[in-house]
Formats: sequence, structure tokens, C-alpha cells
Amino acid sequence: GEDAAAVEDTAVTGLDVLLLRSWLGSLARTHAPASIARKVGAARALLRYLERRGEVDKNAAAQLALPKVRRPLPTFLDVDAAAEVMEIPGADTAEGLRDRAILETLYGAGLRVSELCGLDLAHVDRQPADRASVRVIGKGDKERIVPLGSHAVAAIERYLERRDELTDPTTGARDPRALFLSRRGARIGVRRVQALVQRYGALGAGRSDLHPHALRHTCATHLLDGGADLRAIQKLLGHASLATTQRYTHVSIDHLLKVYDAAHPMARNAHPMARKRSPA
Repeated sequence: GEDAAAVEDTAVTGLDVLLLRSWLGSLARTHAPASIARKVGAARALLRYLERRGEVDKNAAAQLALPKVRRPLPTFLDVDAAAEVMEIPGADTAEGLRDRAILETLYGAGLRVSELCGLDLAHVDRQPADRASVRVIGKGDKERIVPLGSHAVAAIERYLERRDELTDPTTGARDPRALFLSRRGARIGVRRVQALVQRYGALGAGRSDLHPHALRHTCATHLLDGGADLRAIQKLLGHASLATTQRYTHVSIDHLLKVYDAAHPMARNAHPMARKRSPA
């Protein structure tokens, strides 16, 4: 547009906030908010650099308001679908038992995939059984203790009985510290976990787009639906900000509304108790 052309034809030193706002107005007609936000960020960085060098008097882009970017709500499985996914891995191989333990831990403890891959054998405390927990090293190397549910504990114990079968076929070596091993005895990687979650999601829930973070979202949403305190969920997930955890309240409300619409007679257009009056 003309506004965009005016910006392009103006020397950087001649940019002012009014011209930049006109440029934003032009972008708004053709670009998504996230794209505009990136462009504003780039403009701010460039002008900040030039301001430090003394080539512009002030950073005009610093006065620009960033467009509000809507973050997509977390995706999650309902309780039945989550249970179906957990049941898919086979129990007759070490890999199948490992996969079941991985799924149960992602869902039961709400771990990030990087946190799961970083777990060591020493991080898991299985005794007493009703107070089992796992020590997690999260973002910024922050440590937290996360409870392990009975299903996750049982799955881990069954996997550990056959963990030694996952070894390098040539050397017979395996990582002595890692909780979850690859087929060749190395610490399992993020991509491998992503692939197996996607596979079991497709088989168990018809969700070929399922990813490890969706199981973390599922854990948080089910806890909230079950009445868990938001602060407790924040600590369990390792969120630095409560605002991040509060996103799950929107998911739960959306889910609640769907349940209401499907089940409550007053949510429907025609009330089932209503009866047409007979003509007098």
C-alpha cells in the first residue's frame, strides 16, 4: 500500500511514530497479528541498535503497540481417549513396556518431553507406593518433586523388570543412569518419544497429531476438572507464572459448555418438558 511504500522510501533516520503506525495499518490488511508482531519486534531491534550508535535520536518503534496475538488453547484428550492410548503398547516386549511407562508418566505426572528424557533411575522414588514421586529437572535447571500415580508406578516397575533387554546389539552396553532407554541402550531422545506418542495417539484415539505436550495438557485439564487447586497444578507442571496455568481454565470451561450443551435440557432450543397447548 501507499503507507508501506512511504516507509520503504524513507531513510531510517527519518522514521517517526506516525509513519510507523501508518505502516502497521497497511500490514493489518494483509498480515496476521503474529506476523505483524514479529515485524514490529524486528523494527524495534534495528532502531534500538541505531540509537545506541547515535544514528537516530530515538527509537520510534518503541512507541508502537504490539497487536494482541491469540495463543491457541491447549489440546487434550478426554478421559476415555487417554485410557485407550495408554492401553495400546504391547506388554510382551521390553519396548512395549517402556512405551507404556513413558505414556503413563507423561500423562500421570504432566512432564515436558525433555524432562521425561532427562530422567535418571535415581530420580524415581517408588517407596512407599502411595507416596511415589519423581525428581524433575525443569526449565532453567529448576528442580521440582512431582507425585507419580499408581498407574505410572506400576508401568515403570513392569518396564524396569525388562529394561536390561534394551542394549547395544554389538557391545551389549546400555546407559547405566537413564530411566528410559532406546532400543540400542542409549538414553531415549525427544524425537523418538514424539514419534511413539504420535503412533499410539493414532492407534488409540484416532489422533495422528498427538504430541507429548498434549499429554501434559491432558494431565493438567483432568486435574482441574477433578477439582485440583490451580496453584497446586502450577507447582506440579513447573510453570513460572500462574497465568500460564490459567490457560487450562479456559479449556475446562469450553469442555464444560460442550457437556452442558449435550446433556442439559435447557441448553437445547426445544425444552423436552414443553408441550404444545391444545386448541381450546
